[in-house]
Amino acid sequence: MKTARGFFKPLAIGAPAPWRELPARVERMIHFVPPHLEKVRAKVGEIAPTVDVILANLEDAIPADAKGAALAGTIAMSREVDFKALGVGLWVRINCLNSPWHLDEVATLVEKAGDRIDVIMVPKVEGPWDIFYIDQLLASLEAKHGVTRPILLHAILETAEGVMNVEQIAGASPRMQGVSLGPADLAASRAMKTTRVGGGHPGYRVIEDPHTDGLPRASVQQDLWHYTFAKMVDACAAHGIKPFYGPFGAIDDPVACEQQFRNAFLMGCAGAWSLHPSQIAIAKTVFSPDPAEVAFARRILEAMPDGSGVAMIDGKMQDDATWKQAKVMVDCARQIAAKDAEYAALYGF
Repeated sequence: MKTARGFFKPLAIGAPAPWRELPARVERMIHFVPPHLEKVRAKVGEIAPTVDVILANLEDAIPADAKGAALAGTIAMSREVDFKALGVGLWVRINCLNSPWHLDEVATLVEKAGDRIDVIMVPKVEGPWDIFYIDQLLASLEAKHGVTRPILLHAILETAEGVMNVEQIAGASPRMQGVSLGPADLAASRAMKTTRVGGGHPGYRVIEDPHTDGLPRASVQQDLWHYTFAKMVDACAAHGIKPFYGPFGAIDDPVACEQQFRNAFLMGCAGAWSLHPSQIAIAKTVFSPDPAEVAFARRILEAMPDGSGVAMIDGKMQDDATWKQAKVMVDCARQIAAKDAEYAALYGF
């Protein structure tokens, strides 16, 4: 690992200095776009104002013979839409680091769109060594092409080895923006017996003990991803970066999508992927704190301005610990309100 003094040094002569704190951005939904499809790309200017992040996808779901067209479409999209003026992040998911495409992708992206891309999403990250490699590569390319701000990195957690090493991945570089759970590839890596992309499974449940009278036993479906979520969230929180839920593949089940997103939100995730326009509104609602919760949190902060002491509000005791919880809620709401006029009105900011 790098020394404390060396952690924030540029990795190449002439490269921009690394971020010491993440830029303050709202990222409730990362909306995936297949940039090789001109018909879809043509709608990006219309969709962008409704989302927090547009992601140009170069990896899964892009056929091998369309990789070049997807890369060219990404560059075109970065020029056709002024994402910065819209307050929308522009991310790119490259192909995995053992693929024949990633090197040309990174080189082309930095050369032709380096000052317009906010984050590069790296799939199938298995350890800090993957981040060290792409960190050094980006620094060299940024220096070569005169990029003035460092492109951040976002890792996808989708192998058993990646889960085992998530703490080291999260702290591998000051470029790290966050980590997403990739449940489909992770399920395959673990040899899990499911073909679902995220969400629960009707076979993964608990059942109560038998009744002496023979009545049916209550049984409740459980969350397959709870352990991995918790481990990922802890790693990200410890290193000051953001955890995200990844894809929810059942586009035809918005109720289950909302529940999975809500589980992630309550556990500390900042946002989730939207694979279809119908999931944008779900993510926006779920990853924006409820106005009633925000109002109650504000009352806690007002009752204990310096965060010390104790207060009783509506029969519930408040102390320094609940003050910290309230501050998390209010800070999140303020950040969203600064970007989203609808929620600014709902929150009263």
